[in-house]
Amino acid sequence: MNTTKKELKRELIFKAASLIVHEEGVEKLTLEAVAKKAGISKGGLLYHFPNKDALILGMVEQLSTSFVTEFNERAQNDMHSKGRWTRAYMNTSLSGNYGENDLYTALSAAHFTNPQMLKLLQDEYADIQNKIENDELDPVRSTIVRLVMDGLWFAEMFGLAPPNGEMRQKMMEELKTYIKENE
Repeated sequence: MNTTKKELKRELIFKAASLIVHEEGVEKLTLEAVAKKAGISKGGLLYHFPNKDALILGMVEQLSTSFVTEFNERAQNDMHSKGRWTRAYMNTSLSGNYGENDLYTALSAAHFTNPQMLKLLQDEYADIQNKIENDELDPVRSTIVRLVMDGLWFAEMFGLAPPNGEMRQKMMEELKTYIKENE
């Protein structure tokens, strides 16, 4: 897929905004600061995002869309219908294509600035949860897998004693027993 100049500029702006939130805090996220960090004019920034809410919403939408697209593709490419959505969630979460800092900063900025901006993500998660609960597996076990993956992400993102190495591997192996195709 060819990335357009506009898409590259938007990615640059998202990265700059993410760095500001991560390094300085949400309260320092201003259009002026983002333009400066991205090395573009404020007018150039305003061409892509007319205000800070639009910028933050764009960050949340980009990360949400990327995750959901990969999640759906993994499920559709799974040759075993039983448990496909739960496996797709687990594998997408583990794929590492989503910078935890980028998602953290987007979610923090949205929650801090205007919690209504999380509506898209909340709706996406409701859809994901519905798919997981109707995955031809025990819906309690499928939900446990999703929540463990979310908890792992949270622990890693905030450095809250995330399991490392052997413990993390054993946890993933245990979760896989919850979602085997042939049960």
